[in-house]
Amino acid sequence: MNQPVAGQKIAADVASHWTAAEFAALYDEHNRAIYYLALRFLGDPQKAEDATHDVFLKAFRRLDQFRGEASIRTWLYRIAINHCQNLCQSWHNRNIHANSEDAVWETSPAKTDSPLRVLETKELGQRIQQTLDALSDEYRLLLLLVADEELSYEEIAALVDQSADAVRGKLHRARKAFAAHFEKTA
Repeated sequence: MNQPVAGQKIAADVASHWTAAEFAALYDEHNRAIYYLALRFLGDPQKAEDATHDVFLKAFRRLDQFRGEASIRTWLYRIAINHCQNLCQSWHNRNIHANSEDAVWETSPAKTDSPLRVLETKELGQRIQQTLDALSDEYRLLLLLVADEELSYEEIAALVDQSADAVRGKLHRARKAFAAHFEKTA
């Protein structure tokens, strides 16, 4: 179970200054989730790492704007989503393509993994990413947010400015669309 981090007591002292240790604790607790969200959005580990650092830099600069109406995690996700969407819409990202298309799925295999198992894992990862890329931006975002099992429908609804019921319905349709497209890529 996660212990509350210094950042979650913000509601009481939003305007106060954070110590380096408090912000480091906030970063340690949330950086992995932000990185994986950015990785799925951007499809490139280096871009995702850069985006993660950018998100925390923006959060640090805007700490005084955090009102405590949502959890700090929800606030960080909103910054990450906006940042990644802006990166995806930028001219450079639309017109310049990385040479390492497979970089997301290249991992160092365990010594016990057979070459066939490594290939199967890489191919599955590519199919999942291709399927996500084929979905609408809205469906992709909802599926990425729900992949973090700790986010509730209400938290997702707050991130996408919709009701929890709308999120439930759209997630149902997004899952069906994902499954249908995934089957086509088999």
